[in-house]
Amino acid sequence: MFARRTGWRLAENRYSAALSKAGAEGTGLIDLTASNPTHCNFELNSVAILSALAHVESLNYDPDPQGLRSARSAVADYYNASKLRANAPIISPEQIFLTTSTSEGYSFLFRLLCDPGDEVLAPQPSYPLFEFLADIEDVQLRSYELFYDHGWHIDIAGLQKAITARTRAILLVNPNNPTGSFVRRRELEQLATLCRARNLALISDEVFLDYEVEGVADVSAAFSSECLSFALSGLSKISCLPQMKLAWIVVNGPAELRTQAHARLQMIADTYLSVNAPIQLALRELLTQRHQVQPQLAKRTRANLKFLDEQLKSAAGIQRLKVEGGWYAVLRIPARESDEDVAIELIRRAGVVVHPGHFYDFQRDGYLVVSLITPEEEFRKGILSVLEIVA
Repeated sequence: MFARRTGWRLAENRYSAALSKAGAEGTGLIDLTASNPTHCNFELNSVAILSALAHVESLNYDPDPQGLRSARSAVADYYNASKLRANAPIISPEQIFLTTSTSEGYSFLFRLLCDPGDEVLAPQPSYPLFEFLADIEDVQLRSYELFYDHGWHIDIAGLQKAITARTRAILLVNPNNPTGSFVRRRELEQLATLCRARNLALISDEVFLDYEVEGVADVSAAFSSECLSFALSGLSKISCLPQMKLAWIVVNGPAELRTQAHARLQMIADTYLSVNAPIQLALRELLTQRHQVQPQLAKRTRANLKFLDEQLKSAAGIQRLKVEGGWYAVLRIPARESDEDVAIELIRRAGVVVHPGHFYDFQRDGYLVVSLITPEEEFRKGILSVLEIVA
């Protein structure tokens, strides 16, 4: 009765079972996997946010496949004010398509670029959602490696070898989740040249691009015009408003390809018509809120990282990998047992929740991922327990 594409293993795994058991027993868990900023005690300007939703124009239905021009202009202004634009041409509202989420943006792009069974190359390690998004669209996900050598790097040679006759796009995450590594200018130039030569598209997920920690953002695919490129982002991370569902795609590239992509995306977007008017009308104000909340996140991530580094000085055998940007830190630990076993032991013995590395397709054991936006007191308690048990 059901489609093969939804034939996932839905049974509870050992990690989920340990979490469920701890919750049922009333264990007060310390969550070092926090990703929802609305639960992390940041101060938002609630008056400004809620007032922005009260436009009388919200009572009108005036659909545009790409989204209201006023909203797209707000997104264009966000990019054109970026330090990353340098000497690139300004971003026009015509290059922007609004979506309810970056997940929907991926759906649009996979539909645009791929027939059933076609392939998209994605980084490894990286966010596990991509596999599900590809499955739903009947797209095959193939991986290329990120390797660590005093920081994370794209294995360009390995990526080239992974390209087949059915490859349609290369997916970047800038900065990567969870490694926190920014795409370097030289890497983007190499990939753009490769994409143009092999008739591939470049898709860049840039939701964490504003969050610099130990590195500096170097490039955005929104300004990349050598090959057909798509940059995705949205309110969820930029303004820490995941409940205000609005994201976008910025289309760039050679004029002819961009024109074709634009026409086809309009048809796809017109079929869905899914972005609601109140959020679009509020978008300019909601983007402005980033100026209040992003400094709070920066302060917390740096404070938590500083505490972690201080504790690691006396934790033999445990290393914190470089965090250039984003909200997460990767710990390299002795691989005496599987990462999942370590994570389960932390839940059982200390009530501390971390993500095992295999959640993000690390190729071997010995990695744990922790969130740097966890409230500081909770983060400190959790890290002390992690280091005590793991060491």
